[in-house]
Amino acid sequence: MSPEALRVLLGEVAAGELSPELALERLKSLPFSDLPFARVDHHRALRCGAPEVIFGEGKTPEQVAAIAEAITSREQSLLVTRASPAAAEAVAALVSDATYDPLGRTIFARRGAAPPPPPRPVLVVSAGTSDLPVAEEARVTAEALGSRVEALRDVGVAGIHRILSESERLQQAGVVIVVAGMEGALPSVVGGLVSCPCIAVPTSVGYGAAFGGLAALLGMLNSCAPGVTVVNIDNGFGAGYAAAQINRLSLTD
Repeated sequence: MSPEALRVLLGEVAAGELSPELALERLKSLPFSDLPFARVDHHRALRCGAPEVIFGEGKTPEQVAAIAEAITSREQSLLVTRASPAAAEAVAALVSDATYDPLGRTIFARRGAAPPPPPRPVLVVSAGTSDLPVAEEARVTAEALGSRVEALRDVGVAGIHRILSESERLQQAGVVIVVAGMEGALPSVVGGLVSCPCIAVPTSVGYGAAFGGLAALLGMLNSCAPGVTVVNIDNGFGAGYAAAQINRLSLTD
């Protein structure tokens, strides 16, 4: 249950429009419901500001679909990451409005009104076309959590004039997510051009000495640009989630 839905429920009780008994009946599913293979956390939106997100990798399509149905049946928005086409098909059979992004491997369905977006966008910057799957995961995640998202694609340091020509857009962002593989140099460049938080995402893109993204991860952790924070290899979801949380703070200023 979202904070907004709970506020409406309590308001109905306070106004005498709903009996405490019926309100209690609606709240019985909190804080979680049991499936044979999962405990679906319906209380997370109240604690964390966003519903539980399903990590699709390692789950069968049927398991993903059953968890998705449990989430949306409580009028909570659905987000699945690392979703296969088979999982997307299984979810669509139970959640008709679910949208699948095959590039970012995400499934999304909104429940309730979208929250008001913060005034400044989250800007997702990707170094190369090969980094786009991770960048798309970050984009969908930040949008699902209520941020307006813009993108700069294929602006890696091999042609540094490309990112330097976008300095005005970089300055307008509330949070910047920088996705890069190979040596992972792009976040250091961007971090030196912006005053907002910069979240770096190393990807597993690169030849042998990239070590599946380890070289990019270590390069980003050793960035000399202040304000650069690093998430795990290929973790576009973690970057998008953190960016949306940070960006949401501007609504309370």
